[in-house]
Amino acid sequence: MSYIKDIADDFISLFLPRLCLACRSQLVRGEEVLCTDCLLAMARTDFHTRRDNMLEQAFWGRCIVERAAAFSVYNRGSRIRKLIHLLKYSGRQDIGRLLGRLYGSYLASGGFMEGIEILIPVPLDPARERRRGYNQSRCIAEGIASYSSLPVRSDILVRTGKSGSQTSRGRYERWENVEGLFTVRRPGEIQGRHLMVVDDVITTGSTIEACVNALHDAGDVKVSVVALAVAQKLTL
Repeated sequence: MSYIKDIADDFISLFLPRLCLACRSQLVRGEEVLCTDCLLAMARTDFHTRRDNMLEQAFWGRCIVERAAAFSVYNRGSRIRKLIHLLKYSGRQDIGRLLGRLYGSYLASGGFMEGIEILIPVPLDPARERRRGYNQSRCIAEGIASYSSLPVRSDILVRTGKSGSQTSRGRYERWENVEGLFTVRRPGEIQGRHLMVVDDVITTGSTIEACVNALHDAGDVKVSVVALAVAQKLTL
């Protein structure tokens, strides 16, 4: 049956070629969403193999984070920026699950996942999630979970308000913008657990800071953080 499926896929590709979303080259058998060249060329941070890395340092004095890592560096023109844009605004949930699965393999092999018990996607504004039909951070978390068999829980950390853009705000203004934005439901289910917050991109860190502090306020927990991308300014 696999042989027949391969022939069918090859036949379909003659008329409806599958293209890499980053460079638009034709995908070959075994490639999904991205070609191998683009996957290899994507700027990696390798933060998952380094303690006290620059992303962890970005949270020092702001919130208590056990470990922090991001797959790639987010800047103008980067492949990961284009992919995250497609994930968020073009309905391409498969991008989140594919990159989450890929990053999950790195996190698992590098020991980053050791001790982690629950994956918690950063909640999206409810109205925005209804319009979009999904939360991109959950797609990423589901991809990571495929390598870890850990539960993905969207019912623990919830967003209770709406924030504006953080980009042009000063640090104090950014904190005011997200203060009280998140609350924890079912706090008894996370007591004594090691949680991992999953986001698509970390730009200023203020949203993650608010998530982590809300989880700590709810009880005795450990919190680690991962994202598909981190803004270049946080890695300098």
